[in-house]
Amino acid sequence: MQDHQAGDRLALITGAARGIGAGIARHLAALGHPVLLTDTLPEVEATAAALRAAGHDARALFLDVADDAAVAALPAAVGPAWDRLGIVVNNAGISPKGPDGKRRPVAEMPAAEWRRVLEVNLTGAFLVSQVALPALKARRWGRIVMITSQAARAKSQIAGAAYAAAKTGLMGFARSLATECGPHGITVNSIAPGRIDTPMAQVAGAGVNEAFLAQVPMGRVGKPADVAAVVGFLASDAASYLTGTTIDVGGGSFMP
Repeated sequence: MQDHQAGDRLALITGAARGIGAGIARHLAALGHPVLLTDTLPEVEATAAALRAAGHDARALFLDVADDAAVAALPAAVGPAWDRLGIVVNNAGISPKGPDGKRRPVAEMPAAEWRRVLEVNLTGAFLVSQVALPALKARRWGRIVMITSQAARAKSQIAGAAYAAAKTGLMGFARSLATECGPHGITVNSIAPGRIDTPMAQVAGAGVNEAFLAQVPMGRVGKPADVAAVVGFLASDAASYLTGTTIDVGGGSFMP
């Protein structure tokens, strides 16, 4: 069911070319939100085009969230529609693996890999949230959602140390931002997906997903739609008193 106010709440989703980001964009568009999809992958335009073909208001922008200048230019790049910004989903993330499809141990991780992962997965969310705040504060309504990871909640045999550190930092950033933004009518929450069937997950070595599945009480790997549904709730008026929290979407593979 569409929220009658959704059409006046532009949703910005980073890392939206495919996987979880694309699933979130599809779900929010189906709820009636105009959606702005950003990514460094050129296929983001095809993802947005498919949404437009389905009758939705969707636009794509090429964006490296770790590029300070590019993020600062977002309001100008979007134009008048930026004033309608209501929802920000910080989903962009990378999880580099070695040639064998497995994470690099800390002892073998190049410093450049560590820095790049933190720049994209953590600093990118900071930059995007920061540039969005004036528009959200002007409306005195906003929803910021951080897509973190189960790797931030428990030990991981799959994600590397840089990824786990960045995603853990993202949760701490969300709590700080939630504290600052509450008086302005803006909520900030995190979602920690478990193993989700995405192109990123498929990069892992053979048998990884099958081994993980044995630990999941629900008996299946998650789908982008599972995460998107929770984003839809957090982006709604029904979640107006929920802020600074983390929701685990992992089929029970992590239970705090």
